[in-house]
Amino acid sequence: MINVEIDSDSGFCFGVVNAIQSAERELRTSALYCLGDIVHNSLEVERLRTLGLHTIGQDEFQRLRNRKLLLRAHGEPPATYAYAKANGITIIDATCPVVLRLQQKIHQCFCQTQGENVQLVIYGKKGHAEVNGLVGQTEGTAIVVDKPADLDKLDFNRHIILFSQTTMSLDGFRQIVDLIGNRIHPPVRFEYFDTICRQVANRLPGIKAFAAGHDRIYFVAGRKSSNGQVLFEECLKANPRSVFITHAGEIVEPLPPNVGSVGVCGATSTPKWLMEEVAQRIKELNTLTPTY
Repeated sequence: MINVEIDSDSGFCFGVVNAIQSAERELRTSALYCLGDIVHNSLEVERLRTLGLHTIGQDEFQRLRNRKLLLRAHGEPPATYAYAKANGITIIDATCPVVLRLQQKIHQCFCQTQGENVQLVIYGKKGHAEVNGLVGQTEGTAIVVDKPADLDKLDFNRHIILFSQTTMSLDGFRQIVDLIGNRIHPPVRFEYFDTICRQVANRLPGIKAFAAGHDRIYFVAGRKSSNGQVLFEECLKANPRSVFITHAGEIVEPLPPNVGSVGVCGATSTPKWLMEEVAQRIKELNTLTPTY
């Protein structure tokens, strides 16, 4: 008998829940636009589209006038706020409080160190929405690194101050800190701030334990989810029989006879209803009743 379990700690983080609730609340009374996907999950984006949420890109944003615009949990650079103010756009700001505090910290650091020959560095995914907002706090001057090879961009004869995108791997951040520390020497100064969200980071040990406790893991997330990639890598380390899927329809065959338990888990951008659909799909293919 196969046991099917949904990880109770998987699913939307606080910032995503807040953004989606903000969108649903506004959509009850007025049209609403969102700059970029509200969450890195295409099925949840589609659900909100049916409620009336218009997802737009930068080109459409530049033509927008006198509308309501939701800023998602990832945050935005100062230029977005300035443009909205100049064009009669009402902002519904759903920036995650953790991201907002980080933006303020980076901006304060930028203002305090101007003229001091300091390099502000962000450990994160170049081009990621959150990182774009963080770089915007430095007028575009921050250097983005996401792997050891990127450290060659830095001048180790100049002071370095390091921050991190909130959803990056804690182990990866520590590795970058160690590598910079080994290459820099006094009197050059190196400061770093661990700005990784603990609600995200604390899921790593939990999801590893969850993955190790099952014969097969289905990890459910959007392909564009940075957090999903990090968490899935941890699942794979704990259980090589982990499979990344985006929706229930990707499961097309019954499980082999040697599978006794199946775990379903996901990213901070994965809705609970999607994981429930995956569990139901496993039930249908294997004619078993899942436990939650």
